[in-house]
Amino acid sequence: MDRITLTQYLLEQQRREGGISADLRLLIELVSRSLRTVSIHVGKIALADGAQRTGAPDTGSPTSSEIVAAANEIVLSENEWGGHLAAMASTEIAGTHPIPSRYPRGRYLLVFNPLDTEANVDVNISVGSTFSVLERPEGLDGGEKAFLQPGAQQKAAGYALYGPQTLLILTVGNGVVGFTLDREFGSWIMTQPSMQIPAKTQEFAINSSNARVWDEPIKRYIDELLAGRDGPRGEDFNMRWVASIVADVHRLLSRGGIFIYPRDKRDPRLPGRLRLLFEANPMAMIIEQAGGRASTGTQRILDLQPELMSQRVPVILGSANEVERLESYYAAA
Repeated sequence: MDRITLTQYLLEQQRREGGISADLRLLIELVSRSLRTVSIHVGKIALADGAQRTGAPDTGSPTSSEIVAAANEIVLSENEWGGHLAAMASTEIAGTHPIPSRYPRGRYLLVFNPLDTEANVDVNISVGSTFSVLERPEGLDGGEKAFLQPGAQQKAAGYALYGPQTLLILTVGNGVVGFTLDREFGSWIMTQPSMQIPAKTQEFAINSSNARVWDEPIKRYIDELLAGRDGPRGEDFNMRWVASIVADVHRLLSRGGIFIYPRDKRDPRLPGRLRLLFEANPMAMIIEQAGGRASTGTQRILDLQPELMSQRVPVILGSANEVERLESYYAAA
C-alpha cells in the first residue's frame, strides 16, 4: 500500500475546489517540521539537551520551564523565515512576535502552545503542542488586535502528541487527518485518513479533585455518570484524566468521550481555566471537524469573540450527544 505523506495530503487539499492556498500549505509544512524538532528535543530531556539549547547552566537535566522555553524558541525560529507569516503568538511570550524585518512577511498568523502541561514532562507522561492558523485582517499588522478573531475563522488547526509514537492531528477545514512521524526518515505518514469521534461513549475526562467548586450543572452531570448502571444513565462510565489537553482530547477523539474543564469557584474573577486562542479554539475546530461538539456550556466555543490574548474560557468538548446533554443542564439551571 502506498504511504501518503503530509506533503502529498496538503497538495491534494490545495488542488481540490475551494482548497487551501499554496502559502497555507507551505506554512503547515514548516509548522510540522518545527514540531518534529520539538519531538526530538522532548525525547532527549534526560540527556539535558534542553539546557544546552537554552544556554542554561549545565546542572544536570533541565527544568520543565527550560524545556518549554526551548520548545518555544524552536517553533519561533523555524517558522519566522518562511515568508508566509505576519506574526506569531505563543503562550510563552507577552503580546505577539512580529516577523523580523530581515524576512519577508505573509498573510497568516500562527498561534501556538509549544508544550502543553509542562509538569508532565518531569514524570515522562505524554505531552503535546497545539497550533492554529488565522488570516491577518486587511489593514492590520501583526499586533494583538489582528489575533482577536473568533475560532470559526481559523484556517487550520492541529496538535502534536509526543508519546510512544509522535502523532500530528490536523484539520484544514475538510475533516480531521492523523499522521505518524516516521522517526527513521523524518516524514509524517498518514495513518488515520478520516478521524470521526465515536458518538457512543462510556468515558469522561475531568479533574474530580475540584468537585467542591463545580457549578451545579457539572455536579449533576458527573453524579449521573458516577451512579453507573444503577443511576439514570443505566450504564457504567470510566473516568480518565491525564491533565494534558492534548493527551485527553486525543483519547476521546479516538475512543469517544467528553472532556470537561469547567469554570469553578476557586477564583470568581476567572471565567475559565483554558486559554481561548491557544487551547480551546484549535481543539474545538478539530473536534467539530471530527463530528463532535465544543461548548462553554452555554455557547459554541468557535463563536466566541476574543477580547484579550490571554482570555480563558470553560471548555466542554467531545461526543456531540454528551456535550448537548450537559448544555441542556446549563439551560435548565
